Amino acid sequence: QVHLVESGGGLVQAGGSLRLSCAVSGTIFSINAMGWYRRAPGKQRELVAKISSGGTTNYIDSVEGRFTISRDNAKNTVYLEMNSLKPEDTAVYYCYAMITIKVLATTLEGDYWGQGTQVTVSS
Repeated sequence: QVHLVESGGGLVQAGGSLRLSCAVSGTIFSINAMGWYRRAPGKQRELVAKISSGGTTNYIDSVEGRFTISRDNAKNTVYLEMNSLKPEDTAVYYCYAMITIKVLATTLEGDYWGQGTQVTVSS
């Protein structure tokens, strides 16, 4: 089985920083894209940042210049460094990964999700 375990959420004042981590465990063949989504109260889930297997990154406009996504392929871990946090960044943050696993003589790719970690930014 494949598991994504997140850590690093919490409560911080506006202007502060947090670092989220998400570690992939289990028997995997490869990890492709990884990223972070968030869901704020009363809003739809949105993709905050993503990083390809080659390291190409993309961000939504509202976090560009404040958040940095990175990954450590040796540790199967993706990070989200969040700086200059604003109250509107308050949400549950979910990591995801496109993972390929081996099943008998073939491989299957699927999306896997973490359990979510709460980030609360007070004004």
